[in-house]
Amino acid sequence: MKQFAELFMNLDRTNKTNAKVELMKNYFLSASDEDKMWALTLFTGRRPSFKVNRTQVKEWAAAEANIPMWLFQESYQSVGDLGETISLILPRNGSDDSDKSLSEWFYYLGLLPKMTDEEKHDHILQAWSQLSQHETFVFNKLLMGSFRIGVSQTLVVRALAEATATDSNVIAHRVMGQWDPLETTFEKLILDEGENDNASRPYPFFLAYPIEGDVSNLGTPEDWFVEWKWDGIRSQIIYRNNELFIWTRGEELSTDKFPELHFLSTVLPNGTVLDGEIVSYFDNKPMPFNVLQTRIGRKNLSKKVLEEAPVAFIAYDIMEANGVDIRNLSQMQRRAQLEEIHKNMPVQSIFNLSPLVEFKEWSELHDLHPTSRENIAEGFMIKRKSSTYQVGRKKGDWWKWKIDPLSVDAVLIYAQKGSGRRAELFTDYTFAVWGEDGKLIPFAKAYSGLTDVEIGQVDYFIKRNILEKFGPVRTVKPELVFEIGFEGINESTRHKSGIAVRFPRILRWRKDKKAAEADTLESLKGILEMYK
Repeated sequence: MKQFAELFMNLDRTNKTNAKVELMKNYFLSASDEDKMWALTLFTGRRPSFKVNRTQVKEWAAAEANIPMWLFQESYQSVGDLGETISLILPRNGSDDSDKSLSEWFYYLGLLPKMTDEEKHDHILQAWSQLSQHETFVFNKLLMGSFRIGVSQTLVVRALAEATATDSNVIAHRVMGQWDPLETTFEKLILDEGENDNASRPYPFFLAYPIEGDVSNLGTPEDWFVEWKWDGIRSQIIYRNNELFIWTRGEELSTDKFPELHFLSTVLPNGTVLDGEIVSYFDNKPMPFNVLQTRIGRKNLSKKVLEEAPVAFIAYDIMEANGVDIRNLSQMQRRAQLEEIHKNMPVQSIFNLSPLVEFKEWSELHDLHPTSRENIAEGFMIKRKSSTYQVGRKKGDWWKWKIDPLSVDAVLIYAQKGSGRRAELFTDYTFAVWGEDGKLIPFAKAYSGLTDVEIGQVDYFIKRNILEKFGPVRTVKPELVFEIGFEGINESTRHKSGIAVRFPRILRWRKDKKAAEADTLESLKGILEMYK
């Protein structure tokens, strides 16, 4: 655990990409295979659950530190992270005598689900008594399933590739899909090619870069395909060994969530992997994302839900055909194979080919681009005809030209502290617009879009203009105005405003505006009416 805790703390202390890669590479070169496997599990976002009650853990920690619960809560609100708070308040008593490895601590935690509350109490306190402050912090993050680290999967793949002298594209593919650290080993997953016969394993997605400058800078129009950028769930449909699998970009196996697409197991050639978008679809056209959203997260798909939010798959690429990886073929060649599959598809209303936008001059795209929302799209995807299907976000061959976000000017009314390195800064904000009665009505939360300097300035204002406290939330004097951007808008009975916005973020700080000049709820409703 000492080695992994040191890695965790060092990664948290730097924001330099190369330094993070070097730290992880050195860990993968020096740690045991068992520890490397668990580290990879954590770095790829897989967080095992140990079924502990957070309230009980707080009470046990407060009792062990011999402090009242109110003081523990005040400390928690100040620090902003439960695992770190506990690691700071616990008495050390000269501890730090554990020599258990990361994998051994995972085994130790794995015993918790079958224990009584009393046994859990003794088990956890015994661990705390053996660990240093930093190790306790990491242990607590593992215990409560809240482990997060500021490294992308791309950096993890790069570090693994350098440590094992393996092509990064191969590593990226091997860490995808379903695997369990209790059922496989580091050698089988990363080093043994035979393990990669897993029929359900998806390919890493190729991601587009935002267009830079004017689209005409891309050169000759004849060198490019252009498609609408559909607003749905990016997915891969895999049909191998007579089994169908549907993976989302978030690496979630979602086959059961889309029963309408199960017919593909009867019509796709064996050894086919398709890339595309799952969208709500009715009357031969896509529906707004908020319709699809009604299905997301539901455990039971009732007949009513299936009728009100029907789905279809819009295919725009193929990565595997007849069991052969064809990602190295050109975009034009892959498109031809995809069109052939679509031509033989009996149910065209559920399986659709993403249509190519016809144009001869870039000026035609400029004229068409503003109509994106009318076509239930987010803009254009622009793909070089000669490009291969690559891994991750690579600049030059796939570009996305999104429409400008919808936006309103809103007033900051609530704030909450962040976590980790921002635990002492107010970085989570709630914004409001003016209602008909002259009162501010909250409609969105956002925490991205400001520079570090601006965050510091906003934090300075908040700390000097707090009106009320509600747990970790602070009511702030309504003076600061920000332009809030969002991708979509729909009605909501769950929100006081009656409005829900999609992907809200701060576009800019409107220092030129007073709170009274912010937008109104009527402004939001007007936007809603335009895009219903």
